[in-house]
Amino acid sequence: MKRHVFVLATPLIATTLILAGCQGAEETKSREAMSTMDVREEAPMAEMASEPMTADAAAGPNVRVSAAPGVAFNYRYAFRVPDAKIAAVQEEHAAACETLGLSRCRITGMRYSLIDEDEVNASLAFKLDPSIARKFGKDAIASVEKAKGILVDSQIQGVDVGSGISASQRRSSDLQAELTRIEARLKAGGMGDRERTELQEQARRLREQLDGERDTRRSGEEQLATTPMEFVYSGGEGIPGFGSGNPFAGAWETAIASFVTMASFLLLLIGGGLPWVLLGALVVWLLRSPLGAGLRRWWGKNTPLADEPVKE
Repeated sequence: MKRHVFVLATPLIATTLILAGCQGAEETKSREAMSTMDVREEAPMAEMASEPMTADAAAGPNVRVSAAPGVAFNYRYAFRVPDAKIAAVQEEHAAACETLGLSRCRITGMRYSLIDEDEVNASLAFKLDPSIARKFGKDAIASVEKAKGILVDSQIQGVDVGSGISASQRRSSDLQAELTRIEARLKAGGMGDRERTELQEQARRLREQLDGERDTRRSGEEQLATTPMEFVYSGGEGIPGFGSGNPFAGAWETAIASFVTMASFLLLLIGGGLPWVLLGALVVWLLRSPLGAGLRRWWGKNTPLADEPVKE
């Protein structure tokens, strides 16, 4: 009986293994053929917990501009850096851009804000040569890690500008063909004033549309020629276990903050109760002074005792 069961089960097991292998191969091919135009890079939580955050891992998948021709990319990186080091890191990133030269990197915006005397928020914006954008971002992440900071968010967003340019070229071709036909009709002559006026108006509108299509293509070409990139810096000591500062520093800062809160509370109590204490001391001094003794004697003479009978 067992032998028959084994014989029947063997083909079933073999079929299952073959289907699983085919499915795995198809999934592998799908992953290899997959391309993306809008990437939000976030490391899986399990990997973050088991492996240290490195510059390559934090930068996410290596999506190169050449892998998506005609796509205009926009990069954004958010860093958490100790407040005291944000200015130095920001200056280092700006210097790296200046070293590349204006033809490959330009600084288009900068912000540095000091909040409550100990909290810093800052940002830096660039326009980069698309071929060096990814490397520039990875180098920036490495410099942040050297300053005991971390990458907390990384985004790459892409717009398919190439398709828009191609569509604009097709529209321009159709418009130009229509304009050529109208201009040939105007040159031929033999028409009334009304027809000539209508054809001239149509030709004018066609030229305006052609100018608009040229502007559209020019704007798209400018988007493809440069890649915007923004760095956002926020203060803090980072996340424990990911290159952050000394964990005892946070405990020390918390202890200092608690001490300051306690001292403030005590000062508040003293400030609120001191006037009443002074008033009580003044009353005691008056009662013990000669004036207070005279008042007590006068009060004793003119105030009947509670157990004395009332004289009629």
